[in-house]
Amino acid sequence: MFKPLLFGSALFTATSAFCATSVSSIGEALDLQQYRDDVKTLASDEFEGRSPLSEGEEKTIEYLVKQFKDIGLAPAFGDSYIQPVPLAKITADQNMSLKFGDVTLTNASEFTARTQRISDNITVDDDVVFVGYGVTAPEYNWHDYEGVDVKGKTVIMLVNDPGFVSQDPDFFGGNAMTYYGRWTYKYEEAARQGANAVFIVHESMPAGYGWGVIQNSNTNTKYSLIDDNENQSQIGVMGWMTLRAAEKVFKAAGMDYREMKAKASKPGFKAVDMKLHASLKMRNTIEKKQSRNVAGIIPGVTSPDEWVALHAHWDHIGKAIENGKEVVMNGAVDNASGVAGVLGLARVMKTLSEKKPFDRTLMFGAFTAEETGLIGAEHFAQNPPVPASDIVAFLNIDGMNVNQSVDYILQYGNGLSELEDYVAKAAKAQGRYVKPDPRPQNGLFFRSDHFAAAKQGIPSYLFMSLGDTDPTFIAQRYHKAADDYLPSWDLGGVKQDLDLMGQIMAELANNGDWPKWTADSDFKAARKASGR
Repeated sequence: MFKPLLFGSALFTATSAFCATSVSSIGEALDLQQYRDDVKTLASDEFEGRSPLSEGEEKTIEYLVKQFKDIGLAPAFGDSYIQPVPLAKITADQNMSLKFGDVTLTNASEFTARTQRISDNITVDDDVVFVGYGVTAPEYNWHDYEGVDVKGKTVIMLVNDPGFVSQDPDFFGGNAMTYYGRWTYKYEEAARQGANAVFIVHESMPAGYGWGVIQNSNTNTKYSLIDDNENQSQIGVMGWMTLRAAEKVFKAAGMDYREMKAKASKPGFKAVDMKLHASLKMRNTIEKKQSRNVAGIIPGVTSPDEWVALHAHWDHIGKAIENGKEVVMNGAVDNASGVAGVLGLARVMKTLSEKKPFDRTLMFGAFTAEETGLIGAEHFAQNPPVPASDIVAFLNIDGMNVNQSVDYILQYGNGLSELEDYVAKAAKAQGRYVKPDPRPQNGLFFRSDHFAAAKQGIPSYLFMSLGDTDPTFIAQRYHKAADDYLPSWDLGGVKQDLDLMGQIMAELANNGDWPKWTADSDFKAARKASGR
């Protein structure tokens, strides 16, 4: 169980005025035309949206391996640049409907349903329980499942966590989402409680994105790692429903959704048997295949077994249906921009290493299946090429600022690890300040690949600018076909952010420091258990 990690104001701010020319030699050495070419290639229709286990993956892996070789990186996985990632490719037949009593919901427009169980058929034929937020948090004396048996049942729950309603920063982080608010936690806890199916009620504000993101992310082929029990211990149905659908279902149960939501947001809430029966039949086509993580290294000369890692996920969501037509989801910002950043910084750092070798090893990676639950990163974190205790830091890029430079760097989380000190120092040297996450309710710290590394105790930091400098991005392009490369990109933000990351990597590569977790959490406990 992860204790909540709270978000708040930044630890450090720089008081000096921003100077657009205050970039170091790393930023100046970046080849921004090559950066554009990398993004244009990876985000082209030819790469088919970079879906794992597709022709798009083949082209992506071939491209990345060639680039790593051309840069002169050594293989990260023994004598290979590739780490196989065993996946189940699960495609649910979308010709399904969901019933709650006499209410029938339409797939995609009113609900979504998928599974990670390796099962050809999933059946819901269950009693229904409303479990509030679906949270068990002893440190807040919060027990949504207390006194109720949900084994073999369908549970309906609210999105986010109770703090979002209270806005009290001392209660579940207030507006800042804790891990209890993430859908991954909700499915995990429901499985621990023995439930058969979960349906989370979607609301745009507490979710942080509109229903279109849910549709595009849950109605196409999904992927999963495979455990020794064919994932049978996981929740049978991972579902969502729209707010309007939830209102109809609650009305059928003789309840008012908003009244029940208000009750569920207060201490002492008890789960409620809705006196409804849920039914759903899901038919799945399952293929077991291997996807791939890719990584190369610049070996260190004095402490080569100590690694500093930079990473961006290479995958996006392939193809989807928009307005009744099949479209390619090219994912230019999310996350071809990040992969191009890894390649660009690798080129600069390799050149620097030839002039003066680094003490520690630098790793540059691109992992698979982030969009389906950080799967490639999970596999890497559980099977690293060196012990997790020997990975000094894991820096993760998930969507770069492709627009003009800005006078701040975003920080997701506050007071979590000493990596925040490194970011603040590098930002100040650039004449920038650290800006707290402007959307803490979205829980972004828990939504990208560094989180998988953090769970293994590796100090990790997220560099993300999805929509921060473009207020239309989330609504109009995020996880949509419109996320394409644009020649109008300024790339000033790319230059300054890669410069900052490069400065941090160079410092950690030579100073012998081991950044520590500062907040009490399972991250800190895992690092301590590893001997660091």
